[in-house]
Amino acid sequence: MKKFLMAAFVGTAASALLTTQVAGPLLAQEADRKSSVYEQLDLFGDIFERIRAQYVEDVEEADLIEAAINGMLTSLDPHSSYLAPQDYDDMRTQTSGEFGGLGIEVTQEDGYVKVVAPMDGTPADDAGMAAGDFITAVDGESVLGLQLDQAVEMMRGPVGSEIVLTVVREGVDEPFDVSIIRDTIKLTAVRARTEGQSVVLRVSTFNRQTYPNLEEGLRKQIEEAGGIDNVNGIVLDLRNNPGGLLTQAIAVSDAFLDKGEIVSTRGRNPRDSERYNATEGDLTEGKPIVVLINGGSASASEIVAGALQDHRRAVVIGEKSFGKGSVQTVVPVRGDGAMRLTTSRYYTPSGRSIQALGVSPDIIVKQPPRRPEAEEDEEAAQQGRYEADLRGSLNNDSISEDERKLLEEETARAEAAAALRDQDYQLAYAIDILKGLGALTPANQ
Repeated sequence: MKKFLMAAFVGTAASALLTTQVAGPLLAQEADRKSSVYEQLDLFGDIFERIRAQYVEDVEEADLIEAAINGMLTSLDPHSSYLAPQDYDDMRTQTSGEFGGLGIEVTQEDGYVKVVAPMDGTPADDAGMAAGDFITAVDGESVLGLQLDQAVEMMRGPVGSEIVLTVVREGVDEPFDVSIIRDTIKLTAVRARTEGQSVVLRVSTFNRQTYPNLEEGLRKQIEEAGGIDNVNGIVLDLRNNPGGLLTQAIAVSDAFLDKGEIVSTRGRNPRDSERYNATEGDLTEGKPIVVLINGGSASASEIVAGALQDHRRAVVIGEKSFGKGSVQTVVPVRGDGAMRLTTSRYYTPSGRSIQALGVSPDIIVKQPPRRPEAEEDEEAAQQGRYEADLRGSLNNDSISEDERKLLEEETARAEAAAALRDQDYQLAYAIDILKGLGALTPANQ
């Protein structure tokens, strides 16, 4: 019995010793960490008081605190930031589809303000701003070294006022100025039209209107074509689409998928991971899809392109996308502002991260620069003449009038396709792919 009691005592003592050896240092580390944090906060308080008391000019205390909070967030990554009450209101207005401004989505890269994409039909788009442009000055004042929100603030102004942006563009030797008149931006999230037998869905942003616009636009085009059987496929144009709401990216992807994962998000804590799956029902009934992307396709656009590509539901063509593979959560805070914080990365169905890599197209198709009209006219004049162009040439008497009309219609379609190729080479290429896929489909299908 004594031996048993002695063994029990030794075991208890050893357990207590082990607990002390393991837990003691951990508790000490935690105490040291908290002490260090409190010391840093004391340092912040000391500097704050010194600025308030001794800076050469009076400063607003609220402005100092706001700048400190924003500096803490922007030091994390280019997409985390503090939203002052006015900025928070502007953000909520933009996701509803109407706001005042220039119509460009910008980010910061190595201290420079970089254009992610101009939005369709906006003053910036009309003025010729392009994805990948770097803005170095606003109205002659340099923006180099400024935080992104400071540069954006410089670009704000009343509707109808003029702003001059100094732009550096790849392939152009010297910086140049772009004059833009601010206007009310009314975004149409999705524009639908038909080119030949192909339905083109131009998705310019992912706001609350996107999926409803896409569903309604696609339905109308199918009705006007006389039914889905008369449509050879869909072109989903995501070029220069800077992204937007994750929920809308999921809804658009789901519109063309019957099953399977669309996207997953993974945060620092594994318990915060989410998977989003497609539900049954394909708006196009399995018709071929071509997705168009370029360097201005970011975030939500990349989610859609990546999901359709991984499921082999679409052929992705164009140029490599922007490469924003992170998800931001907007958290309202005291004072009517909000904190925009990067909380997770997203992954395509195959498990790949787009962050800093982008979506690589299945077929790389670059958009050639627009040629001057004089050059186009000269090329047209040099095109050869044909037998039918010769004066007094004989008619073809072996075809009927109906066959002649059919031939004329085919010629008109070919000329329209050629005109589109000059206007938008990438889109014309996408439509050619759908034509080729249609030619391989058996007639009874």
